[in-house]
Amino acid sequence: MKPFLFLASRAEDAAAEEEYEAYLTYGGLAPSQLRRVRLEAAPLPQLDLNDYSAVIVGGSPFTSSDPAEKKSENQHRVERELAGLLDRIVAEDFPFLGACYGVGTLGRHQGAVIDRTFGEPLGGVEIELTGAGIADPVLRGMPRTFIAFTGHKEACSSLPAHAVLLASSRACPVHMFRIKQNLYATQFHPELDAEGLVTRIDIYRHAGYFPPESAEELMADARRYTATEPMKILKNFVDRYAS
Repeated sequence: MKPFLFLASRAEDAAAEEEYEAYLTYGGLAPSQLRRVRLEAAPLPQLDLNDYSAVIVGGSPFTSSDPAEKKSENQHRVERELAGLLDRIVAEDFPFLGACYGVGTLGRHQGAVIDRTFGEPLGGVEIELTGAGIADPVLRGMPRTFIAFTGHKEACSSLPAHAVLLASSRACPVHMFRIKQNLYATQFHPELDAEGLVTRIDIYRHAGYFPPESAEELMADARRYTATEPMKILKNFVDRYAS
């Protein structure tokens, strides 16, 4: 089997390792089957997509809708590199799954409006599939509604006409969409269970996402939810595109 390519951009080692381990576990992959490139640490190497089964983009501290002058040089570099890679991925309809930052990258690349209108706080959210979502093979076996963990400053407020809406929440109308037949983006985190969210709350308590003094309350709230269905997306994606 060709490996999957995992593009990460979390600078904190503990968060980066927790995320990578989650994709291995819930994707049913061995480390040799999920090659990780940490974009925040070094430029994207030359890639031949023929060497991979698919491309997966994990979450990120970068906010794509921030004004250009507020973005670091590192963020500008990562965005340029991802945009160039997406040019190739979209042209080939090459299998792609972007989680959370996938909406800001694939969505922006395809002309979606990405802004702060529909941000959601950290925690468990009820997600509802559309009719197209229920019929989509990457969402095979999923119930119409399920709990997923989310926490995002920006979201997609308007999809381009050629995108297919797959899932929504009450507070965020675009939680998952598809471009062409093989390109997917989720706003929620399909890799994240309650303990994973607790780990991230602890790591990012001083990163400006929430008041540091609220971290313990957020951790307790995360443990009130059980999120087991979103992980099926990762396994379905791996099973569908492993080559």
